[in-house]
Amino acid sequence: MKIILTNEVSGLGAAGDVVEVRDGYARNYLVPRGYAIRWTKGGEKDVEQIRRARKIREIATIEQANEIKGRLEGLRVGLQVRAGDQGRLFGSVTPADIADAIRTSGGPDVDKRRIEVGSPIKSLGAHQVSIRLHADVAATVNVDVAAS
Repeated sequence: MKIILTNEVSGLGAAGDVVEVRDGYARNYLVPRGYAIRWTKGGEKDVEQIRRARKIREIATIEQANEIKGRLEGLRVGLQVRAGDQGRLFGSVTPADIADAIRTSGGPDVDKRRIEVGSPIKSLGAHQVSIRLHADVAATVNVDVAAS
């Protein structure tokens, strides 16, 4: 099935790319979550809009990505969340929470779609998250989750 990606999907492509994937993957995962739309002839107009929006948000050069990586890796990010007595969180820490915490800690604005958490953060303590800044550059940020 041909689809148009609306968000960046690791291992598949970036927003605005037209890719061919298996029917079930598109129907059950990509389209319901808003990562992609079905390809149509009329959808080609949407591709240009998606690519223009991506170009605005995108980090242009590797040098710029490395500079932002240096700023991020030297940053200590703290999050205050509600937690139970055993140190277990009520819910989990989302990429949007991490992006807001980076911004309030004095770091650069980071798109929440570029933050890769791995397994969900559901406990107090120090955690590491990866941020894809460029195709060749990723930064690792230490996030300290504390009870509020």
